[in-house]
Amino acid sequence: MAVVVIILAAGYGVAVGLLLPRAAYRLSVEPDAPWRGHCPEGHPLRGWWGPARCAGGDRAPGTPAPGHRYGPRGGRVAVLTGAVCAALAWGAGPRPEAAVFAGLAPVLVLLALVDLAVHRLPDVLTLPLAAAAAAALGAAALLPGAAGSWRLALLGGAALGAAYLLLFLINPTGMGFGDVKLALALGVALGWYGWGVWLFGAFLGFLYGALYGLGLVLRSPNGRKQAFPFGPFMAAGALTGVLLGGFGA
Repeated sequence: MAVVVIILAAGYGVAVGLLLPRAAYRLSVEPDAPWRGHCPEGHPLRGWWGPARCAGGDRAPGTPAPGHRYGPRGGRVAVLTGAVCAALAWGAGPRPEAAVFAGLAPVLVLLALVDLAVHRLPDVLTLPLAAAAAAALGAAALLPGAAGSWRLALLGGAALGAAYLLLFLINPTGMGFGDVKLALALGVALGWYGWGVWLFGAFLGFLYGALYGLGLVLRSPNGRKQAFPFGPFMAAGALTGVLLGGFGA
């Protein structure tokens, strides 16, 4: 049964991952700028989901499309998303929360892609993700076999959001407000398995970010002043924490 769950989660992740590149490109804009509606060569984009590949503008019948890429590679994104979903299903096992974690994982991948591109975590993704995580885990808690606590999940989301908000108020230049909103969703996921998992996952986010920052400093004299997106490291820390929490449960 567990193997079937992992395979289904991996297939779901790959299928959804193939749809993320165009959305990542369209969302990768500076704050207050409109979402991208054209490829770099000025061709209008149709829809939000699909590969980041443009067929070009008007052309004569029978002429091959001058396709070109303009965003993340679909194959790489699909493999990453499939691996994340499979890992979460592996950790949670055949329990109700496995569907929740794997189901919402593509949104985290999309957020990471946008953050890597423009150092921004859009509200259109972070806030609905937090609400969806809380609601979905609440439903999972009502099903037999659930291994977590919805009450602790809600408390974990509030606690991690408050902690990041405090850090943002102390040093607004060192952390974006999008990180605070992302912390709500990650705190909900980590809190599901208890405060030990919550603390471990939150700590690992900072550890991963610190190690990357140290690498920048060692690689370049200007690395100390170089800004980097923190959202992917927050997500990686929460992923590790949820995995270990699932194995422990």
